[in-house]
Amino acid sequence: MIPRPESLRHRRRRTRTIVSMSAGAALLAGALVATPAQAAPPQQIDPTNPDFGPNVTVFSPDTPLDSIQAAVDALADEQRDAEMSSARHAVYFLPGEYGTPAQPLRFEVGYYTEVAGLGASPEDVTITGAVEVYNRCLDGGGTSNCIALTNFWRTLSNLSIDVQAAERACRTGTNFWAVSQAVSLRRLDISGGNLSLMDYCTAGPQYASGGFIADSRLPVTINGSQQQWLTRNSEVANWTNGVWNQVFSGVVGAPDDAGFPSQTYTTIDSTPVSREKPYLYVGADGRYAVRVPSAQHGTSGVSWADGETAGRSIPISDFYIAKPGDSAQVINTNLARGKHLLLTPGVYDIAKTIDVKRPDTVVLGMGHATLTSVGGAVPIEVADAAGVVIAGVTIDAGTTLSPALMRIGKANGNGHGNKAVATNPITLSDVYFRVGGPHIGKTTTALEVNADGVLIDHIWVWRADHGLEGFTGGVNGDTQRWATNTGTNGVIVNGDDVTATGLFVEHFQKYNTLWKGEDGHVILYQNELPYDPPTQADWTQPDGTLGYPGYVVAAGVKSHLLEGAGVYVFNQNNPSIVTANGFSAPETPGVRLHHIMTVNLSAGRIDHVVNDVGTAATMSNVGTPQFIVDYPAE
Repeated sequence: MIPRPESLRHRRRRTRTIVSMSAGAALLAGALVATPAQAAPPQQIDPTNPDFGPNVTVFSPDTPLDSIQAAVDALADEQRDAEMSSARHAVYFLPGEYGTPAQPLRFEVGYYTEVAGLGASPEDVTITGAVEVYNRCLDGGGTSNCIALTNFWRTLSNLSIDVQAAERACRTGTNFWAVSQAVSLRRLDISGGNLSLMDYCTAGPQYASGGFIADSRLPVTINGSQQQWLTRNSEVANWTNGVWNQVFSGVVGAPDDAGFPSQTYTTIDSTPVSREKPYLYVGADGRYAVRVPSAQHGTSGVSWADGETAGRSIPISDFYIAKPGDSAQVINTNLARGKHLLLTPGVYDIAKTIDVKRPDTVVLGMGHATLTSVGGAVPIEVADAAGVVIAGVTIDAGTTLSPALMRIGKANGNGHGNKAVATNPITLSDVYFRVGGPHIGKTTTALEVNADGVLIDHIWVWRADHGLEGFTGGVNGDTQRWATNTGTNGVIVNGDDVTATGLFVEHFQKYNTLWKGEDGHVILYQNELPYDPPTQADWTQPDGTLGYPGYVVAAGVKSHLLEGAGVYVFNQNNPSIVTANGFSAPETPGVRLHHIMTVNLSAGRIDHVVNDVGTAATMSNVGTPQFIVDYPAE
């Protein structure tokens, strides 16, 4: 376990007392909340010292630096290879300064770890040193097979880093952040050295597969081998290099994209709709609260340049602080009482849908809190209620088929018509969906969006291409994976006026993304087709079309804009499989696809980029993107 400051130790003991109650006492406790009349009394929260449970560590400037260093190093060692584990952790820094040029604080961030400052501004917490992610070596601790392609599920936010990385040989002067999907950098102020999005020192450089930055002030940033990346509403001193698909939206200092595709940049001057992710902070009065930024339109640069980020603050006492082991019934009871929901780090078994019905409700996960479907339940449903925010939550399919993992608004068109969402959209921020990986997963559709005006700000929707399911046969067991680890559709959008900034969807067995609503707008789309169809027949549509495009705008849609998108093929289980098109969209002036591409990763084939237009991505041009600047051509 991680050493904690003295002020936190009594909280840890209290949590242990609850966890270690006898089986009989637990059954009795369950019986006591079985009916509304017997519901547990409202949770009591100390606003200056809330009980976040044993998986949250809070440091203060008074904590000895040696103790902090030992704690974060121990956590990094624990989580460095914990890709499929159930461990979840959050590490927070109270306002102040940590480390000095003479004694810098440098540490790694491992799987399922959130590191964040607890200031009202990123400038309230300063780490002098480096906070990093390196290539992961998969040879048991050696220096071979070192990659960043599976460096998923970690978060860094709401603090400043004065990069002090001298006398580190290859790493001198640079903060490394070699990551791929389900990783975000938000509300950061980095200075004093460079930021590198690849690790070129650990048996490197090696490819990394993409990520996300928002609301941050960045130094010289080395993109290096990152295949795709979205930077939104930020400032950058200089951006170097690009591989396939680097997208900038509302970024001061972003590179010009006039040379596309010789330079693979897509640059949008201002972000049409944005809302920054809610964040936990401690006010000047010592009380904890959650800041909920307001939605913005047509913006660029950071939200905190001229003072506090626009929005509202919710006292921690207005939240229900959930712990792993809490049932959906307990959570729903507290939501019905008007509470917001704070999910402390851990894995929650969800056998009944969590219903978020009240406008402006905030559901905030700490330390990659994970909701796992049990018995085929839909883990979370959001009503067509303006201003609901779901952030920092991972949602896992269970072993019994779920019709969906999240629904927003009612199906069958009943989610349309709420005009309030135009200025106060339902928002998803850093929400990750997973089908398989640590265990078998089954769902029909991961995310179903039926409401209008929804804002999706960085999600990863993943049918696992590898994991611990114990399959045999085929390449890495993928022949049996196709029939066992099942996910039909990744994202289906039925609502109108839905915007997505950072949409990553991979490996689903039919539609990865199917967009049926009008006036959709997507800024950066990344997709890998499924690796594992056993035969061409398994990857052929009922009308005989070979395969399913990675992004489909449905027939009949009149208005849609996609900017900066890639569909990749790697049919490792059967390299002879063919997909006719990477993208599909109605041929109408109101539907536009800007800066799109397909690429072959070394197995399979995509015959065309979109609608039988564009050069094939084949095993003869592996790693070479097939670009289309605009469709229809201007």
